[in-house]
Amino acid sequence: MTYDGKWALVTGASAGIGTAFARALAARGANLILVARRRDRLDALANELAAAHPIKTRIIVADLAKPDAPAEIALDLAADETCVDILVNNAGFGMPGQYTQNDWPAHRDFIELMVTSYAHLTRLFLPGMQARGYGRIILVSSVAGLMPGSSGHTLYGASKAFLVSFAQSLAAECYGTDIRVSAACPGFTYSEFHDVNETRELVSQMPKYMFMEAEPVVEGALRAVDKGHVVYVPGAWNKYVVWLMKALPRPWAAALVRRRSARFRRMGQAMR
Repeated sequence: MTYDGKWALVTGASAGIGTAFARALAARGANLILVARRRDRLDALANELAAAHPIKTRIIVADLAKPDAPAEIALDLAADETCVDILVNNAGFGMPGQYTQNDWPAHRDFIELMVTSYAHLTRLFLPGMQARGYGRIILVSSVAGLMPGSSGHTLYGASKAFLVSFAQSLAAECYGTDIRVSAACPGFTYSEFHDVNETRELVSQMPKYMFMEAEPVVEGALRAVDKGHVVYVPGAWNKYVVWLMKALPRPWAAALVRRRSARFRRMGQAMR
């Protein structure tokens, strides 16, 4: 599985799973377009990858919570006729608390980043993949998108469920071609995600077996999309949880998630 000469665009490339995707793709020979908000992080990563592998790198500083950002990225790449062969939609964040504890502008930006930017970037670059007869699209979803919604982080599971369904529809539309689409659905993964949404101390109380490192998540996701697996869940624990949620009657699964999320909230309140 090599991508020599292919161009891969990775959003949220400045940390965590995004950085792991960039490193894994560079090791497979792909040229990298690194997208995130933090230029210093992108510069450091681009220099690291260019020094370690015979590839080209580009950085684009963009905030995908802004509605015009995807089109601006596409225009930037079109200016020198750079074609995106591999699209990794990964940028994201979480909003702790219940729905009414955050104002509407925060929710609006969340939806723009976590749902609309994924759909928009895919719409911008999929036609080129179809014209060239090759493409790989990875949508970084979550096991939360395969479970009943929980109390708190209200839009997170909903946004991830959208990505799963979106990937399934795109894969059906691209069936029979060399364009493959996959929703990667990791569970808890060691990254800056929990620092940004201020839940690091809380999740640190959880059992270690529930967490994975970013690198095996990414390696599995790249193998999955190449094999045509439309929904990929990494890790034995995550697979068990998803299986359990499917095996239980829906009301039972929802009640279990409700109780677990209530316990999680109580732990958070006790630590304040």
